[in-house]
Amino acid sequence: MHEPTRVFVLRHGQTAWNAERRIQGQLDVPLDDTGRWQAARLAQALADEGLAAIYSSDLQRAHATALALAATTGLAVSAQVALRERSFGRFEGATFAEIEQRWPEDALRWRRREPGFGPGGGEPLAAFHARSVAAVTQLAARHPGQAIAVVAHGGVLDGLYRAAMRLALDAPRTWQLDNASINRLLYTGEGWAVVGWNDASHLEGANGAGSEEA
Repeated sequence: MHEPTRVFVLRHGQTAWNAERRIQGQLDVPLDDTGRWQAARLAQALADEGLAAIYSSDLQRAHATALALAATTGLAVSAQVALRERSFGRFEGATFAEIEQRWPEDALRWRRREPGFGPGGGEPLAAFHARSVAAVTQLAARHPGQAIAVVAHGGVLDGLYRAAMRLALDAPRTWQLDNASINRLLYTGEGWAVVGWNDASHLEGANGAGSEEA
């Protein structure tokens, strides 16, 4: 049996677009002041976890969050394109309200979480799920018996939770995905298991925006 890998899957700190409920997708939006503060708090919370490696999406909101953790651990950050958020096509840059107004039929299909749907040239949900879960699984498999941090986006975290809990892609989301939250998973060769989810106790009242615009 594969010796378990402890995996801390971490959502990036807040951006201005998170606060505005604006879809980011693969647009490269930086952390705001709150996000940078969150990243520093996150790094302090994980400083003594004995991490062996830090992996991050190459988008700057995730990479900057990972760099804060690197500064407290002395580890380098390995940027991974496969950890990027889902591409949302023409939805990117629009607020939730604007999407509902401009593309009501597409908005409905998005809300229904149709696995084969990709908004306006964007990535179909099923393809994104397969891509992101496979990427984290491959990273975890490199580190049996060790602990690693993976800094990514709300959609990536959502997919990992579904994979660990054996939930369908179109099942309604009932779990939180707060900015800079700590999510603890175990990976063995047999699959994923959730140990703890959406721990934001280190943030002491900072507000994160939890949704797939991550």
